[in-house]
Amino acid sequence: MPDLRLILDWSLYRLALLLAAPLIPLRLLWRGRRECGYWQHWGERLGLGAAPVGALWIHAVSVGEMRAAQPLIAALRDAHPGVPVLLTCMTPTGRATAESLYGSFARIVYLPYDYAWLARRFLRRARPRVGMLMETELWPNLIHAAAREGVPLVLANARLSERSARGYARLPALTRASLQRIGSVAAQTEADAARLLKLGAASVHVTGNLKFDIVPPAAQLARGAAWKAKWGARPVLLAASTREGEEAPLLRAFADTAPADVLLVLVPRHPQRFDAVAGLIESAGLAYQRRSALDGTELNAHTRVLLGDSLGELFAYYAACDVAFVGGSLMPLGGQNLIEAASVGRPVLVGPHTFNFARATQDAVEAGAALRVENASELMQSAARLLRDEAARSAMGATALAFAEAHRGATQRMLAFIEPLLAAP
Repeated sequence: MPDLRLILDWSLYRLALLLAAPLIPLRLLWRGRRECGYWQHWGERLGLGAAPVGALWIHAVSVGEMRAAQPLIAALRDAHPGVPVLLTCMTPTGRATAESLYGSFARIVYLPYDYAWLARRFLRRARPRVGMLMETELWPNLIHAAAREGVPLVLANARLSERSARGYARLPALTRASLQRIGSVAAQTEADAARLLKLGAASVHVTGNLKFDIVPPAAQLARGAAWKAKWGARPVLLAASTREGEEAPLLRAFADTAPADVLLVLVPRHPQRFDAVAGLIESAGLAYQRRSALDGTELNAHTRVLLGDSLGELFAYYAACDVAFVGGSLMPLGGQNLIEAASVGRPVLVGPHTFNFARATQDAVEAGAALRVENASELMQSAARLLRDEAARSAMGATALAFAEAHRGATQRMLAFIEPLLAAP
């Protein structure tokens, strides 16, 4: 007897795709007004363009997932040096990150939209040996096409918040069928595994979070140390990966309460917002300089804010600061990755909204590596206490470093599930 719920879910999904089709070019044109990368490589989004045949294929939707894949990609290349690497993404910032990290050896393209004929075209052109979908990328037509074309899939470094799980549960039969077509699911935490199993995954293994295995690049650590030496004895508060709606209250609280000698380094998450954030700094009445204009120029003594308008330097910013706030967490956006700050040995502050990294954040708070604040005012008060107390700051930084080191090892655990797929004919 046919699964009527699955037929209904497929019908709803395909109807949604059909209705969305005329809007896709308009969306790309609209988004391209702020980020011109959306105007490029449209053919790849239709499954066209060259791709290496028989590659190790890793799909990472955007910046965070592309960075998280670093240790896994390095381990796979060490184990299979002669096999080409194909990376797919969905956003221009993800593509730029991939180019900076892997451009010397990998082919990087946009993943086609999840229409059945586009998924089949992409897979038949590339014929990858194995596909690794980073974190939680459940595209039903792509997964179905991979099963039909004999391409084994791994859901790697999988995480699933309660909010995302509720979204997938709206099409329960389709989600279950998609998960059951994935050969291996490697989840970050027990909670992620439980939610994936509840949605229908046949088998889930808890392997940990790949982001703990990322080693801070020595060149960036040296760059950050050089910046700090140039800035002198000024205490440095970093606000990293901030999102829309966070900068304005953060800047107001900084202007109202921070001592005059404290330097705020403000690094927005999305590069298309650099100019808008510069406008917010000006509106707050704070003297500022841009990182992009600082090479060969000294930081002015009266500068209160340094706008981090550069890409690929986040570890350098962490190395240059005394205390780090990790953004996306003052607003209900789920938070950004605090593991990078901990791996550099910096005290970490986070806001109340960290559901995207719930387990890592909670573990860091319980270990004493991170401190949770409720709003921008409390953030500035906590940062000021740490900046004044060198002993407390050093102890918290050492705890953060130990926390990061204690959770490594996900890469090797994940390889145990990928290697048999590569060995299969």
